[in-house]
This record gives sequence, structure tokens and C-alpha cells, in this order.
Amino acid sequence: MFTGIITDIGTVRAVEMRGDMRARIGCGYDMAGVEMGASVACDGVCLTVVAKGDDWFDVDISAETISKSNIGANGWSVGRRLNLERALKVGDELGGHIVSGHVDGVARIVGARDEGGSLRLTFEAPPGLARFIAPKGSVALNGTSLTVNEVDGTRFGINLIPHTQQVTTWGDAQEGDAVNLEIDTLARYVARLAEAGAAGI
Repeated sequence: MFTGIITDIGTVRAVEMRGDMRARIGCGYDMAGVEMGASVACDGVCLTVVAKGDDWFDVDISAETISKSNIGANGWSVGRRLNLERALKVGDELGGHIVSGHVDGVARIVGARDEGGSLRLTFEAPPGLARFIAPKGSVALNGTSLTVNEVDGTRFGINLIPHTQQVTTWGDAQEGDAVNLEIDTLARYVARLAEAGAAGI
């Protein structure tokens, strides 16, 4: 489990196709404290450390994960920057919201404008996921816990303060970018309960 609070920005150093995709990610973590088999959210995708060095770790990425995330939409080219978060430990501060690292689909940035010192982004969500997104609710976008400002059909808006832009990859965001979307787990279950009630279950 994760919180959606980014703790490092990694960089893709190498990508190799070997059945699954293997990627080497450079990072600022003290890798002596990261166990083999540990989970790291990379742009919101929960991946397992399968090899490591002083300032890097390797992950294997299945075809299923590639197809459901922006890895398939954009590819992971060498030099790409990634939002990183290590798995939540008991006793850690929960500063964002509960994030599983299981990406539900890919949203796309369809609008970007400066608003004071902040950046206002508009996203287009897949129709099947848009119903789970509510104003003032939470979503994880590229692994970052963010609050939804407004919703209009399949589109929703997010406001990024300067601090968030500086400590994540959101400072690089551009219109047209494909973004990993994980809906709030609570919203998923509330919607499911509402459907069950409507069906008389």
C-alpha cells in the first residue's frame, strides 16, 4: 500500500524486452535499506525490486501492466523521469490517501493553464472510470495523491501548487500526456454498494 506522497524522482536508465519488460531505474534512495522483493510505486504502478545497486533498482513489468498503464501509451524511454514512492510501513504518516499501486486506466491531459502560481490541468478519463471521480474526492495520477476540483462528464480538473510541481514530475506535464489513473478505493466500494442497492441485492 502507498499514500500517493512522492518521495523521490527516478530516471529510467535502461529498458530491455525479455518476455516481460525489464527496466532499470536510477533513484536517490539508500538502496541498502531496500530489500529484494520490496514494492516501489513507479508513476503509480506497484512494481517489485528484482535487482539493485547503490543508486538503482530493476523491475519486471508484465504485458498486462503495460497494457493498462501509460507504459503502453507512452513507452518508458531512457531518460524518462518517474514519480517514486516506497511502500507504506506501519506507523508511517498517511499524508495523502490509501493507494494500492494497481492502475485502473489511462487518463489524458486535455487542458493546461497557469492559475496564479499554480497549474490547472484538465483530464479526460476513460468512460468506465469517470463515474468514480467526484468533486473534492481523491485520485492518484502518476502515483500522486491529488484532490479533484470539478467534474464535467468524463473530464475533471486538478490544481497543482508550485511545491507539487517541484517535488514530482508534474512540472514537466504537457497537454496530450497520458497519465496513470487509480481511482479512490472508497469511491469504488461506495459505487458498488449503490449498484447493489439499486438492484435490490
